Amino acid sequence: MAFGWIDEQARERHRAGLVRTLRPRSAGSPLLDLASNDYLGLARHPEVVEGAAAAARRWGAGATGSRLVTGTTELHGELERELAGFCGAEAALVLSSGYAANLAAVTALAPHGSLLVSDAGNHASLIDGCRLARGTTQVVPHADPEAVRKALGAHPGPAVAVSDSVFSVDGDAAPLAELAAACRESGAGLIADDAHGLGVLGAGGRGAPHAAGLAGAPDVVVTLTLSKSLGSQGGAVLGPARVIDHLVNTARTFIFDTGLAPAAAGAALAALRRLRREPERAARVREVAAELYTRLTASGLDAVRPDAAVVSVRVPSPERAVRWAADCRAAGLAVGCFRPPSVPDGVSRLRLTARADLTDGQLDRAVDVIRETRP
Repeated sequence: MAFGWIDEQARERHRAGLVRTLRPRSAGSPLLDLASNDYLGLARHPEVVEGAAAAARRWGAGATGSRLVTGTTELHGELERELAGFCGAEAALVLSSGYAANLAAVTALAPHGSLLVSDAGNHASLIDGCRLARGTTQVVPHADPEAVRKALGAHPGPAVAVSDSVFSVDGDAAPLAELAAACRESGAGLIADDAHGLGVLGAGGRGAPHAAGLAGAPDVVVTLTLSKSLGSQGGAVLGPARVIDHLVNTARTFIFDTGLAPAAAGAALAALRRLRREPERAARVREVAAELYTRLTASGLDAVRPDAAVVSVRVPSPERAVRWAADCRAAGLAVGCFRPPSVPDGVSRLRLTARADLTDGQLDRAVDVIRETRP
């Protein structure tokens, strides 16, 4: 029977307690949300919603084609200029998702004969980019600049190191300055995925590369998502103008994909402008994350100290993690539940995400629910 092997894989997932299901949420969900990536609380902000609506009214529901054919609007260019200016980059290129942005950057900057040095904790989109690239990939231990240095030093040709700036599982930050220094010793480039850093780290939320003094560096390329701190959808690559021009001409997830919908571009632009006016949102989300960590560890839970907005709580088994997340939901709190194979070390976790708009009362309630439902 065609695809018969799928049934055996399904049975294995059931036996291991690793079945995933879609759970639609209502527009007016009463749950207190510590599961989404809406770090700055802008996804439902009236100004951001109106940015989306105004863009749709002016440009239509869809981009209508790839950006090299009909899919580029004046709005896309405006968003790119403001993103680059905010983050301190020379140029930017907006794509339909953060995943597409990572595939574009990694595959276009790793030709035949090149070496990609990839952190063991990297996001799936970076891993897939390495798999699709024409260079050879070497995976190195997590957050280890010396391992990166050794790998690059042993390769005579073009090379690039690839790393999240903030890792999505435990919320720990990469040593970007040290990674950049290791790359420069060998004349290699650095690609940093700042999906979880933009809006949270750096001056006014300008991101982890900006905080590390790498903004505008000629050998550093930064990828972003517009779906976390900016509360919208889409992704972007930031870097030297010649790198962005190269992507326009060679990156398949840009060339052959329909452009980002105008509504998403309009929402992201409105959110970025709101962040410019309210830089304190970045400081507030870090404050909430630190408070979550302090309270949870004081309760004896195995929480990981956050470097940005993600607070991870380790759980002994997938079954207990699923049960704990379900009990939290029943008590009115939405939390993330990460299990193998989504976690690189095989340890299940509750994943909590801080939000800048979380009140002190909501923070109290969230901590109480997590404590009370502990299995």
